[in-house]
Amino acid sequence: MRIGSGKSVRVFLVTVCALGAGMGLVRHMAAQSPELQQKVAEIKQAMAANKQALAQYTYAEQVTISLKGEVKKVEHFQVRTGPDGKPQKTSLDPPAPPPAADEGGRHRLKEHIVEKKKEEYEDYADQIKALIQQYIPPDKELIEQARQQGNIMAGPVGAPGVYQLVISNYLKQGDKMTLVINKGQKDLESLSIATFLNDPSDAVNVTVQFSRLPNGPNHVSAQTINGVSKQLTIAIQNSNYQLL
Repeated sequence: MRIGSGKSVRVFLVTVCALGAGMGLVRHMAAQSPELQQKVAEIKQAMAANKQALAQYTYAEQVTISLKGEVKKVEHFQVRTGPDGKPQKTSLDPPAPPPAADEGGRHRLKEHIVEKKKEEYEDYADQIKALIQQYIPPDKELIEQARQQGNIMAGPVGAPGVYQLVISNYLKQGDKMTLVINKGQKDLESLSIATFLNDPSDAVNVTVQFSRLPNGPNHVSAQTINGVSKQLTIAIQNSNYQLL
């Protein structure tokens, strides 16, 4: 597009500004739509009540860490909600065996290399787990903030009786979280997250499945976290929920 006279430049700039303002208005109107407000309010209320109910339970958690498809570590925990509302874990595994007896310098070097690699992937796994704990369970205040900023879209999933809320820039600029919600029970059926650690090139993808206890609350039953760049996978299974 060629812009000639000063008048044309002014007209062009005014048009661009008007289009920008119009897009902002459309985004604001979408954020304030009654249907979306209702959906967000319902899921926020359901999650708050569910979180309170889950705090009355203890459950078993199995964490499996795999690197490039090879299982490297399996851990078992008993979990309950602490006074701060965060999970408190008690290991159910026996203590680690003592290091092997020294068999010379070559043996020590091999052990050192293996231990260093183990520390590297465990540190990376800890970073990923700490990041995802900021997403799961979803925070009602962050969801409301996303709605006000026009960063939530609601739509059908394809399956009967469910819909999805797609949240952009939930925790980080450029991330995305998708909630699949049961219309009748207003429960989360599944959740997926596309985020990253310190750099967008270090992608972290998550899928979460939820189940409902008989006459009880909804809970995370299975969770898979993929650290794409290092091909590290953390699979978490929760089971054996018991009232305290």
